[in-house]
Amino acid sequence: MHDRAFKDPQREYRLFYLRLGVAVLGLVVLTGIVLWRYYYLQVVRHSDFATQSENNRVHVRPVSPTRGLIYDRNGVLLADNRAGFSLSIVVERTDNLDTLLAELDSLLKLDDEELERFQRQTQRRKPYEPVPLRINLSEKEQAVLAVNEYRLHGVEITAQLVRHYPHGELLSHVLGYVGRINDQELPELDPVRYSGTYVIGKTGVEKFYEDELLGDVGYEYVETNARGRVMRMLERIAPAVGADLTLHLDIRLQQVAYDALGEERGAVVLLDTRNGGVLAMVSKPGFDANQFVTGISYKNYQELLNSPDRPLFDRVMQGQYPPGSIVKPVFGLAALETGVMSMDTAIFDPGFYRLPNHSHKYRDWKKGGHGSRVNLHDAIVQSCDTYFYTAGVRMGIDNLHAYGVRFGFGEKTGIDLPAERTGIMPSRDWKKGVKGVSWYPGDTVNTSIGQGFMLTTPLQLAVSASRVASRGEIRAPRLVSRIGDTALDQGPPDGVIKGDSRHWDYVINAMTDVVHGQRGTAKIIAKDLDYRIAGKTGTAQVVGIRQGETYDAAKLSKQQRDHALFVAFAPVDNPEVAIGIIVENGEHGSSTAAPIARKIFDSYMTFKAEETGGIPGVETVIPQDAPSHSPAEPAVPAATGNSLPATANPAPTQTSQQRSADHE
Repeated sequence: MHDRAFKDPQREYRLFYLRLGVAVLGLVVLTGIVLWRYYYLQVVRHSDFATQSENNRVHVRPVSPTRGLIYDRNGVLLADNRAGFSLSIVVERTDNLDTLLAELDSLLKLDDEELERFQRQTQRRKPYEPVPLRINLSEKEQAVLAVNEYRLHGVEITAQLVRHYPHGELLSHVLGYVGRINDQELPELDPVRYSGTYVIGKTGVEKFYEDELLGDVGYEYVETNARGRVMRMLERIAPAVGADLTLHLDIRLQQVAYDALGEERGAVVLLDTRNGGVLAMVSKPGFDANQFVTGISYKNYQELLNSPDRPLFDRVMQGQYPPGSIVKPVFGLAALETGVMSMDTAIFDPGFYRLPNHSHKYRDWKKGGHGSRVNLHDAIVQSCDTYFYTAGVRMGIDNLHAYGVRFGFGEKTGIDLPAERTGIMPSRDWKKGVKGVSWYPGDTVNTSIGQGFMLTTPLQLAVSASRVASRGEIRAPRLVSRIGDTALDQGPPDGVIKGDSRHWDYVINAMTDVVHGQRGTAKIIAKDLDYRIAGKTGTAQVVGIRQGETYDAAKLSKQQRDHALFVAFAPVDNPEVAIGIIVENGEHGSSTAAPIARKIFDSYMTFKAEETGGIPGVETVIPQDAPSHSPAEPAVPAATGNSLPATANPAPTQTSQQRSADHE
């Protein structure tokens, strides 16, 4: 008989219910966890996730403000904003950034500079912040992107205003330009105010008045889909438009000054003597500032940078040149005020000057000299070097320095533009500190005729002429006359150079005879004048020649020839405008620089007559070019052992000897 295994129902029931209980318990626990998690997410964290969900759907985008416009004194628009479109990328909304850039490259032909700039900006952006790739898209580029939009995830095409300078090269150095914010500028900027803004003022008025022109950023709340595309705008906070600027500058006079320079390199500054307003400021050659707004190409930038004419160099503010005889009225006034010379003092000019107990001859520009009785009036009118050698040595460098500084030499003028250079008004301390040697009497001789170590900017030349015209009123030159609706306070002068009125009359009368006198060095521009001009010609050396040799322009290259200078103001009886002019390598202040002043003064008088109704409808009268020859003889050496200081237009120096280059 076989053994049989009998079932144990009770045991099976217990095992079944145990398993069922464990399953039910597990189910209850898991259900509790799910319910608790559901409660936590839907109730406890509801507000948090609602906010995050809203952020995924609604985005805040900065709206860059419209940059302020710039006008001339007559309301002519000098800098405006034109509509344009830019291409930006939101990195978080791209499937693959490298693939996207490759696609864009095949469509738009991106260059290395754009890609490098984009990569740098992606490193410092905020999450979901659009990074610009190309600004100011062409119509063709916009069309190409529109057709391919469906496969360019993360790409944004946005409308914006792009800075535009309608007068191009004419105002390139005055207005300056805006350009894309670079790595050096970014850490210094307010990240909130500049959010959504890609450009900043780089030079000129655009840089100096950046805060006023910029405006304040606005914001817009937009709803997007899952791919980040904007579906609708929910709210918009408009940006505050930048303030408009109105300049003292007259674009008509600017054009006249620019044209009057012709093909020459040089600078012209025309000031209103009554308030310091800059009516014209030309540095030639210039450049088209529009190239820099959206980013100039490397090739074009190198062409500008390496051009021998140096178009990027602002000659008005940064060019430093020996002033030559331009300083003679100032130093003549100083001689009268210090008492070393009187209005009746006369000297004998044999054509040279010797320091006491020295055999070296400091030559006058006129071989044989100016005669036996040369007073200050004659010395200014005929530009007699020997007289000023004598007066300068009697005064000493301390007085020359003091009076030079009072008339604006060797220090910044305070103009509302960046990057102004000071020039050099040498002194004992300056030479000791810079050269490491003491001051010598021969240095004083050279300084007395605006040579040696002395360097000035064209702006300083105009300022010095304005201070003489206003009989000592010290005013900082100003470009901007109005910010928005607020006129800038012109107010009283910043100071006054004290002097005997008889001395002022004497010097101004001599400067008037420079133009209107029979022996004046600028008499060439006096023909048919119906108003009176007071001026002073100057010629400043670029290279030195040896003692005993004669200046011969035919033996020198254009870049080695003397600079031509002229300062003047008009009308003499009630001065309104003062001018400073330098023509690089123009040789003669009388025949090159002075006729430029005549053209500009004539235009000023014509425009003034039109505005006041004196001569309605009359076109600008610009006289024919003056003869190219100089009425005076070329200079002969008046040298010391000092090296010629560097100028804004350097050229190889033939020798370390200096000469009087004042062949007016």
